[in-house]
Amino acid sequence: MSRGTAKPSARDTALQVLTAVEQEGAYSNLLLNGALQKSGLSGPDAGLATELVYGTISHLNTIDYLLGPFVTKGLVKLQPWVRSLLRISFYQLYYLDRIPPHAVVNEAVNIAKKRGHQGISGMVNGVLRSVLRRKDELKLPDNLPPVKRIALEHSHPEWLVSRWIEQYGEKTAEAICRANNEPPSVSVRVNRARINREDMIKQMKEKGLEAAPSPISLDGIIVHSGGNMALTPWYREGLISVQDESSMLVAEAVAPRAGMSVLDCCAAPGGKTCHIAEILGGSGEVIANDIHPHKAKLIQDHAERLGLGNVRTLSGDATKLNERFAPASFDRILLDAPCSGLGVIRRKPDLKWAKTPEDVAEIAGVQEELLNAVSGLLKPGGVLVYSTCTIEPRENADMVAQFLHQHPEFELAKDDPNGWHQRPLDTADSRELIGLQILPQDYHSDGFYIARLVKQKND
Repeated sequence: MSRGTAKPSARDTALQVLTAVEQEGAYSNLLLNGALQKSGLSGPDAGLATELVYGTISHLNTIDYLLGPFVTKGLVKLQPWVRSLLRISFYQLYYLDRIPPHAVVNEAVNIAKKRGHQGISGMVNGVLRSVLRRKDELKLPDNLPPVKRIALEHSHPEWLVSRWIEQYGEKTAEAICRANNEPPSVSVRVNRARINREDMIKQMKEKGLEAAPSPISLDGIIVHSGGNMALTPWYREGLISVQDESSMLVAEAVAPRAGMSVLDCCAAPGGKTCHIAEILGGSGEVIANDIHPHKAKLIQDHAERLGLGNVRTLSGDATKLNERFAPASFDRILLDAPCSGLGVIRRKPDLKWAKTPEDVAEIAGVQEELLNAVSGLLKPGGVLVYSTCTIEPRENADMVAQFLHQHPEFELAKDDPNGWHQRPLDTADSRELIGLQILPQDYHSDGFYIARLVKQKND
């Protein structure tokens, strides 16, 4: 094979993704999926590329702190691809012990020769060999103040660490940061309209998978050794969906009963919509709205794969749904609101570097507008569920408290949906006065917020 058509290596692929993430601000998971599909890498090499991308992004500011002194003119003055190459290589030398150091250095030098010139490859060689010689000395200084220590030890931006210490205390803030760097669990939701959880687990075990029921979700299964579950026959045949356990609690909170009409205001990609439709067992109707037409199509595709005929999709601005539907049209409303996403850093590590305090303030304004706009569509006696995948009180408990203050016709639901209090959800339930606030360290699932509000019946 000629050099011009040589297949990219795992490190080539990781380098391409990391450079694009830095230059274009794109999401690493989307870029990585695209790059892996084009690369034709084998299973182990695709796994290495994935490890290098997520590992390097997860530990970014710690890598830069320790690596920076070895680069004479400073990391910031390097071309983006050279900076990414040094970061990937440092990640392997410092954090991974299964790759021989000489292989890491040689591969980095070869990539530098291919992409740059002799001067760059010489610099890369010199920096990495210096790192190797002094690897045992590379430690964070003692007696750092709490914010700086946690930020460097667990690689998070200082503004975020400082905010979490203020909101949750130092110990909990550190636990959040630690959990954010752990690999996420693989969890799937069983399609209860087609098969029960016990039978699904039995099928998985018969195929040699290590599967166990989720302790927090009635429809959840944790798969410890199954690879990409979206590539399995069970997924294709509509028996399972890939979904985080925290997210599965949302449809349970909606608690729809047979024949009900449910509105899911910001529904894409459709996991919660379809879960609600499964709980309805083919009865009633779920109206799933998303602002983007192509995302509304995704929801419809999921519903068809799962054999759900009670989902209807539409596309439009959720703040204008009150122009499309009469007041008091729905028995249940789910507002899974757009949010800062700070509960899913484990899955999207670049979020922690991309977000700013201004983003949190801006999105809270959008959430408030959405809540006010859709609340009038609920029937008296109906339930409105507000949920986010963030751990930010301003977007969660504070938002709902403000809504309740402005809308005296609503109150917190007092019932216990599906026996939540009989499950290990106490920590999350007692964390805030309003709603269920799950942190990523609680159950090794996504950070998530869920509040259930009841519209009082007219006297």
